Amino acid sequence: MITIISGTNRNNSKTLQVAQYYYTYLQDRAVPVKLFSLEELQTLKRNEAIVKLENELLIPSEKFIFIMPEYNGSFPGVLKILLDITDIRKCWWHKKILLTGLADGRGGNLRGLEHMTNILHYLKMNVYYNKLPISKINEETDPQGQFLNPETRANIANQIEDFLQY
Repeated sequence: MITIISGTNRNNSKTLQVAQYYYTYLQDRAVPVKLFSLEELQTLKRNEAIVKLENELLIPSEKFIFIMPEYNGSFPGVLKILLDITDIRKCWWHKKILLTGLADGRGGNLRGLEHMTNILHYLKMNVYYNKLPISKINEETDPQGQFLNPETRANIANQIEDFLQY
């Protein structure tokens, strides 16, 4: 199973729209997929809800897709909190990861992608080489989160298709 993580806890974010785009793409391909939004993460410490999340979603997942917006030149702290409060050995070690960065600027969260890559390597995770930075996200998508640029849609499709073979 693949789990897509929408990497921010902001309500109604572009990040969640992009995560839903990836989710729909994989569902259309009949790939077993789940979507988890960090809007649902209501804790800063380990508790019963985190253990339930681990057992029902994180541990059973073989692969993860992180959709990460740029926050202050990196990625949201709530995404790091998710890694920090879960059992890293059970949830993350040796899992395969795909990273997509989002930014309203021109960098597509490149720094955040590299920062997260270093953290994930430390956690013994296998990060797929094709990390996709999507720049000018507010110009790339319509209000419903559909990508307007055919080249961006093709890049996402290629990224996902390659990751499925990884």
